[in-house]
Amino acid sequence: MPKLLPERLSNALIDLPRRNKQALMLAGDAVLLIASLWAAYALRFGEWFQPNRSQLLLMAIAPVLAMPVFLKMGLYRSVIRYLGEQALWSVVKAMSLAALLWAALAFMTQMTGGQGVPRAVPLLYWLIGTVLVAGSRFSARWLLWFPVRSRFAGRQVLIYGAGEAGRQLAASLRRGRQLFPAGFLDDDGTLQGKDIAGLRVYAPEQLESLINRFDIHDVIVTLPSASNARRREVVSELERHPVRVRILPSLTDIASGRHLVNMVREVDIGDLLGRDPVAADPALLGRCVRDKVVLVTGAGGSIGSELCRQIAALAPARLVLLEASEHALYQIDRLLRSIGEQEVVPTLGSVGDADLVARLLATHRVDTIYHAAAHKHVPLVEANVLEGARNNVLGTLTVAQAAFDAAVATFVLISTDKAVRPTNVMGASKRLAELLVQDFARRASAGGTGQRFCAVRFGNVLGSSGSVIPLFKEQIAQGGPVTVTHPEVTRYFMSIHEAVELVIQAGSLAGGGEIFLLDMGEPVRIVDLARNMIRLAGQSVRDEANPDGDIEIVMSGLRPGEKLYEELLIGSSNAEGTSHPKIMKATEPGLEAEALAERIDALRAAMAIGDKAAVRTMLMRVADDRR
Repeated sequence: MPKLLPERLSNALIDLPRRNKQALMLAGDAVLLIASLWAAYALRFGEWFQPNRSQLLLMAIAPVLAMPVFLKMGLYRSVIRYLGEQALWSVVKAMSLAALLWAALAFMTQMTGGQGVPRAVPLLYWLIGTVLVAGSRFSARWLLWFPVRSRFAGRQVLIYGAGEAGRQLAASLRRGRQLFPAGFLDDDGTLQGKDIAGLRVYAPEQLESLINRFDIHDVIVTLPSASNARRREVVSELERHPVRVRILPSLTDIASGRHLVNMVREVDIGDLLGRDPVAADPALLGRCVRDKVVLVTGAGGSIGSELCRQIAALAPARLVLLEASEHALYQIDRLLRSIGEQEVVPTLGSVGDADLVARLLATHRVDTIYHAAAHKHVPLVEANVLEGARNNVLGTLTVAQAAFDAAVATFVLISTDKAVRPTNVMGASKRLAELLVQDFARRASAGGTGQRFCAVRFGNVLGSSGSVIPLFKEQIAQGGPVTVTHPEVTRYFMSIHEAVELVIQAGSLAGGGEIFLLDMGEPVRIVDLARNMIRLAGQSVRDEANPDGDIEIVMSGLRPGEKLYEELLIGSSNAEGTSHPKIMKATEPGLEAEALAERIDALRAAMAIGDKAAVRTMLMRVADDRR
């Protein structure tokens, strides 16, 4: 298709060298100033004006007087395509001074006997000149954007937030080829209606009309210094409209504005579920890690790998990794070696291998253990009872026993809210693991070893391998349906980074035998989570109220062992605060040593003959004992 005349003209102007563009603007302004003076005389006399020789000379002098003023005021420094409302004020100031200089010269010639100048002419000259000079620039801006708008039709975006980050993002988008900014949205009334960096600022209430006007499909939220609560509020408002919402990271993730386009990401459900984080206590973070030998079991898992990343940043003397999956171990080992200089010891093996674990602790003289190795997917553990018990219970026993024997100073078990009044094998196995850790804490206390054994209990973490969120994303990408087990099922959620940061700090707070509880905020209904994720993907929910929607939510029924809601406490009032506002500790009694030993012996006997039913019964019996 042949190009339109405005597009051809725009491309020709853009391709000119900068000096040629400035010369063209100077010549254009000279013509406009002469035309302004002629129009001022014509309006004053009310007829077609034919200037005499003196008046022609005064008109010719006007650009000579104005050009130095225009240059000084920076009217030729701005890039016309990115002209903003501040340019209008510059034109007004420059034209005012130019008109005053011309008027002074004109009245001086009158005093020397030259042709007189009516007093209204300088005022009219200033007014008409301001309109023509400013209008020429904004008209040129429209012309220069014409091919851009044509090329990016259907790929224009709105930027929420007209602050510094928003302006940098707009500039970065303009240099790219994927998306183009159509304007800003901002709830600051003093900015609405103005032009910033060449883009108009609109009120958020105008979004619906802007979607139709500019064919908008995306809105990018740029509020890097806002709280999570404010971001949630903005995203909740935007998701009511048929647009895909994206978001810039927080200020702590932005080092400079040079790569802002690459930093734009899809809105993560964590932006809606997360809380404003409490700043970590550096002393607590480093107490069990800095200059110490640290072992992480399950180092390649979602929790274990995040533990490794954060521990590596805290300057341990050595970081020992234990992982049963070769691929997962390779990935985390490669990552750690690329981001730090600390010594990393990758070890392929199982937490159930007592000889391997004992050898690791003795060889490296481990100071701290974070035991994250576990099978945690409820339906899979329910279907593989023997392996769940072997890894979650006997694996914990093996590592804790080796830690006790090797005089390891700190042992931290990563537990789960599913260990509270469990209704499934996974939760029961983790509760038994907690009881084992409490037993070793008692033994360490009785023996005066100074060792500290504790557990940290928390709910779902965003992005972990067992989380429902990756499943929902996959189902939405496939066009649905999204499956929810029950309309009233609720879960706690926390970002994986915050959860691990709190785990490390909780270990530093341990005295021995505590079960620490992380403040998970308010529980979230899974069906609401599904609706939010569908809307954030730019889709609509298909239901009775909206039969023409895009994706349906289907209730699949509770899975074996699944509860409607999770808890963090076994009792109703057996938790107390700690020095950290996000960490509590429970005062839950364990089993007597003899009773616990009997349970473990019986469990091992049942596992030895492969009696799944007996193993399940024994695990659930332990859970019943602690209700």
